[in-house]
Amino acid sequence: MWTFASREGVEALTSETALALTLGDPRGIGPELAARVANHFKQEDPDIRLVLLGPEGMAPDGFDYRAGDAWDGTQASAGAVAAAAIESAVELAEAGQVAGIVTGPIHKPALIEAGWDVPGHTEMLQQLTGSRRVGMLMCAERTRLGPPLRVLLATTHIALRDVAGRITTELLVDQAELLAASLAEAWDIPAPRLALCALNPHASDQGLFGDEETTVMEPAVEALRGRGVSVEGPIPADTVFSRALEGEFDAVIAPYHDVGMAPFKAVAFGYGVNVTLGLPFVRTSPDHGTAFDLAGTGKADPSSMMEAVRLAARLARKRFDTAMAGV
Repeated sequence: MWTFASREGVEALTSETALALTLGDPRGIGPELAARVANHFKQEDPDIRLVLLGPEGMAPDGFDYRAGDAWDGTQASAGAVAAAAIESAVELAEAGQVAGIVTGPIHKPALIEAGWDVPGHTEMLQQLTGSRRVGMLMCAERTRLGPPLRVLLATTHIALRDVAGRITTELLVDQAELLAASLAEAWDIPAPRLALCALNPHASDQGLFGDEETTVMEPAVEALRGRGVSVEGPIPADTVFSRALEGEFDAVIAPYHDVGMAPFKAVAFGYGVNVTLGLPFVRTSPDHGTAFDLAGTGKADPSSMMEAVRLAARLARKRFDTAMAGV
């Protein structure tokens, strides 16, 4: 069952849903989008209270803003102030002062230059919260084709040459169980239908192009079915996503980053949201990066960040309902 970090966190949601919104890298589009999105939700859903977090000197007028150190113009400082905002957002969530966090886009090389040995938000949040397992779920409750698409990345930010060695039966079972439980509890899908995307072309064609489907994936499917999880696969990547969009599956487990992200963004860019499963609080993020080339031009599209706020509020309210039902 989902829980809040404190009883105060439950009580704080009786009249509003408080969410922390980090600005992300100060050189990117995050700060301007955060201000536009926060202003938008004053009209769309006044019960959502957004607490903005970022560096000193970047506070938009008229909002609850928590400032950290100033950005000195360097890449290392950009990474440091972005990371500090995330740390502060986690502290607010763990103290029950917000029900979840929405994170603006960060620049991974800047994070590393600032001293963080993590490739992205997902791994950083796992480290900050001490969570045993987390999952990176790309979620679009609507797509350009209409139906929803949800894709869990079994491995995230690693080189392609390392993927086959990271994909294990244990990892797939662990990620699938986390996904199934999250869909049942947060998305009200009581018996989620999962699909496991193959690693090799044509699911290896009976071993012609690798053997991971037989040695790693089929045992995972068998183990999951033995534990009551509904899962099909391994299914070739060139058909599994279209089958999900046709309503055959509630979510797809992709073995590596780009085999999941490429079809997802093709049909859901602007609607997609990155959701971190397994944390003690809700966390969402837009499905785009820092877009340094668009910063300050006024051309950046806020749609994905708006979807991230909407989904974070929805999931937070679901947690509230679940928590209150157990009181």
